[in-house]
Amino acid sequence: MTGKSSPYVLSLCRPPLRRSRKIANLSALIRKPLPEIEPLVNILLRLVAASGLAGLALAAPAAAEDLLAPQTVTGSYLAGQQAMSELRTPEAAQFFRAAAAEEWDNPLVLGRAFIAYAADGRIEEAADAARHLLALTPNNEMARIVLAAEALKQRRYDAAVRDLDQLGSDSFEGITGAILKAWALTGSGRIDDALASLDKIADGGLEEFLVFHRAIMADVAGRSSDAIQYITEAHDADPYTADIVEAYARMLGNAGQFDQAIDAIVQFEAQGLNHPVVTEVKEALANKQRPGLYADSVQAGAAEMFHSVGVAFAREGSNDVSMVLLRLAAYLNPRNDTVALVIGQLYDGAGQHVLANAVYDAIPTTSPMKAMAIVRVADNLDALGDRPQALRRLNNIVTTNPTDIDAISVLGDLYRTDKQYQSAADTYTKALALTGGASPGDWRFYYVRGISYERSDQFPLAEKDFLKALELNPNQPQVLNYLGYSWVDKGMNLTRALDMIQKAVDGSPNDGYIIDSLGWAYYRLGRYDDAVVELERAAILRSTDPEINDHLGDAYWRVGRHLEARFQWNVASSLDTEGNVKKRVAPKLAGGLDAAPPSEDSAPIQEETPAAPVAVN
Repeated sequence: MTGKSSPYVLSLCRPPLRRSRKIANLSALIRKPLPEIEPLVNILLRLVAASGLAGLALAAPAAAEDLLAPQTVTGSYLAGQQAMSELRTPEAAQFFRAAAAEEWDNPLVLGRAFIAYAADGRIEEAADAARHLLALTPNNEMARIVLAAEALKQRRYDAAVRDLDQLGSDSFEGITGAILKAWALTGSGRIDDALASLDKIADGGLEEFLVFHRAIMADVAGRSSDAIQYITEAHDADPYTADIVEAYARMLGNAGQFDQAIDAIVQFEAQGLNHPVVTEVKEALANKQRPGLYADSVQAGAAEMFHSVGVAFAREGSNDVSMVLLRLAAYLNPRNDTVALVIGQLYDGAGQHVLANAVYDAIPTTSPMKAMAIVRVADNLDALGDRPQALRRLNNIVTTNPTDIDAISVLGDLYRTDKQYQSAADTYTKALALTGGASPGDWRFYYVRGISYERSDQFPLAEKDFLKALELNPNQPQVLNYLGYSWVDKGMNLTRALDMIQKAVDGSPNDGYIIDSLGWAYYRLGRYDDAVVELERAAILRSTDPEINDHLGDAYWRVGRHLEARFQWNVASSLDTEGNVKKRVAPKLAGGLDAAPPSEDSAPIQEETPAAPVAVN
């Protein structure tokens, strides 16, 4: 049942601070709302593509004829390219340093070294390289961004403005530079000029993003009433994003409006959302304490810009660009531990778990984000091959802090991955007891608990959980797919099941596993021509999946395409690393589909089996 059992299908996006599984979970740490991020990243990616800078590190090696250095330099250069493509940033910096030492006046080599230094957090080295790079190629705008960030860090605000004035206005660097320039103007005491400068880029669909920066700029400049006006506009547009809620509550609390500030946080929490820093602010407000500025300096405010844009690029898979921007954020505000967590998760997503753990370990024990960092370290132990130790650590964390929802969630996921399905279900039940089980974000816990029940042969309980998940999130493709497929598999609710799977495909039209579910549902219903169409699509999208190729072979056989069926079965057998599919296709290869032992999950369904009503609550 590829459509419902693949680990790709189970890589879910959960609500903030309930995620755990590597790069798919970056939204757990995103401090900008998705409605803001999407227009921002679309604009920036378009400008990056137009300027020819897509993928700053250039994962593909340069052509040999473009390299003017001797072979040893070429080897270091290519090794650096490979390391950077895998986000092994310390090695990339080392290789490019070796190449640049021999080819200091080669802008191609120096440019890659400059990016590698920045991506590894070596901003001073990146700035040194940037100065020489601008002497070689004066139009390198990313180099100017880094030099302006260095000047801002050193409170040389006029110098930062001079650097940024040389940027164009129609590039990715131009937009980020314009916001950075506004922060430099704020630092030099020219807040009116700073706010006016943002008007020049507001027409590009970025106003929702910019109003947040207007608010914290005004706050840093001491214009509290203006700051409250701007942040209220941002909060009215999106009251469910952690950074906006935090800034709104802080600004109101600093003005003595404690009850209104707490109400905003309660509204946020009522959606099943939480964030350690927001919780910390709420506690201060409850004690009638002014919680302090959201950004307590120009540097911290500018860091928020790099943070937001970096996360936007990470969501689009541009990890090299993202890492450079996030490192600039950490450079300007090393106390922002949320940025550190995002950097760690970028490393996790690239499989660099040792580098990620070094980042997590560096977060101070006094930080409200430390508990999450400890959970990430435990999770990475599993990724590094020590699942027993990961489970022990997570159990210890949960025992010590039984309200740590992130630790509980990761523990449940690891139990499920380890096929300890009853333990996984029990762990998710603990999570639902903490959240209340009624907020929109709780769909995810019902879904994964439903999977755990289904895998432990408790389908009535699983079915109830899937239906509850759909009650909370009616259009969630993974839940629609899993329940719809399960019903087809059992010959239950066939019309509704097929509608569910088709709806899931509409929601995730490029998910090969969900499309496989639709094709296999058609197969089970005897609609073999339709099955072939969908299973061919699934096989194109997931060409290396043995289950999908096996399904396609069965469908080909049923429509009389026997030669193609044998080919697909051979492909499925060669791709199988666990042996289950290989064992299943062996008799088909020997004597065709009809010679294979009858299988309950592959027999056509002729009639719908009536199903008893299912309670949803």
